[in-house]
Amino acid sequence: MQTNLAPEIKDTALGQEADEILRRCVHCGFCTATCPTYQVLGDELDSPRGRIYLIKEMLEGREVTESTQLHLDRCLTCRNCETTCPSGVEYGKLIDIGRQIVDERVPRSVAARIEREGLRRLLSASWFSYAYRVGQSVRQWLPKVLQRKVVARQNPGVVPANRQQARQVLMLNGCVQPGMMPAIDAATIRILDRLDIGVQVVKESGCCGALNFHLDAQEVARSQMRRNIDAWWPLLASGDVEAIVMNASGCGAMVREYEHHLRLDPAYAEKAKLVSQRVQDIGEFLAPQAQRLKALVDPARLPAKVAYHPPCTLQHWQGLRAPTETLLATLGVDLQAFAESHLCCGSAGAYSVLQPEIATNLRDRKLGHLASAKPEVILSSNIGCIGHLQSGTDTPVEHWVVLIDRALRPNA
Repeated sequence: MQTNLAPEIKDTALGQEADEILRRCVHCGFCTATCPTYQVLGDELDSPRGRIYLIKEMLEGREVTESTQLHLDRCLTCRNCETTCPSGVEYGKLIDIGRQIVDERVPRSVAARIEREGLRRLLSASWFSYAYRVGQSVRQWLPKVLQRKVVARQNPGVVPANRQQARQVLMLNGCVQPGMMPAIDAATIRILDRLDIGVQVVKESGCCGALNFHLDAQEVARSQMRRNIDAWWPLLASGDVEAIVMNASGCGAMVREYEHHLRLDPAYAEKAKLVSQRVQDIGEFLAPQAQRLKALVDPARLPAKVAYHPPCTLQHWQGLRAPTETLLATLGVDLQAFAESHLCCGSAGAYSVLQPEIATNLRDRKLGHLASAKPEVILSSNIGCIGHLQSGTDTPVEHWVVLIDRALRPNA
């Protein structure tokens, strides 16, 4: 693709990055076949190719309008197009640049600003877990539509204390996950403990920054990234921990990209690079331990038929679908095939709140394909996908670590 960027953007770091990405695009249109919003809306401007044209025109000095902003907002940032693209277009990086610039040039309405600011503050607040528990306590009296948004209260069970094992890993602190679904972290820690791997959670760390980054607050997100790096750095630099283990693929995808987001920060660029290199999804981390873990699993405790929905942040952002599915199969989980397993479920962070019609359409489309496999339980690797899918089905939806933890043989 030929470009002629406007002088005010051409020689900036963002302009140079965008120009390099744009020039890779060859207009082939392969991306339209796997773009969820194009599948639902059928509008070229709601496809990766269409949005690339909009961003190109914006960077070349064309007028930026609310329509431009709307088409960029409608992108789920699933990056399915990157998996499909034969030219290696890094669309995810380009849409981040496009959204940052369009938000600088097109002020949002007061209502939209309040909605986005409210979501950012609510979901990243220290009191979120308490507020969510209140919602759970009155769940039975809530309207059906709200009941499906509030997950029933979970008993996480006993979480083993760190026994100062020789192998130690870090886990994220401050995510919405412990408040909404505490069983996921508890199950992860129990599995690792059975493999003689200790878990450390640094209290000074917090939200990975993904929520703020995708809600018009990229600099706030970068501050969160720096805070996490500062919190983790002593343990990483000393070699006291071998990895940052992520059991929410959305958080893992974001922390894996700290290196990119802080590449222009001279004080943090090198530290961010090391942090990104140490990130491992829980499936990726456990893959080398598959045979040891298999010996701990009682096959009789596994359901007969299971469907696994690979989150976009796992399969398209991180390219880790295969290791997770291979691990589950090795552990004896009978995974059922279903159509369109590559397509987004519509969760995408706050997307299901901001774009409910598209999100619900994609959720129901996904659940229709999952239902065809007749699973006893639906598994996934990301809290957003789990909650979103559960809101549309009575079939249990849970993180795969919870299933494996439940199938562990009792300690001798």
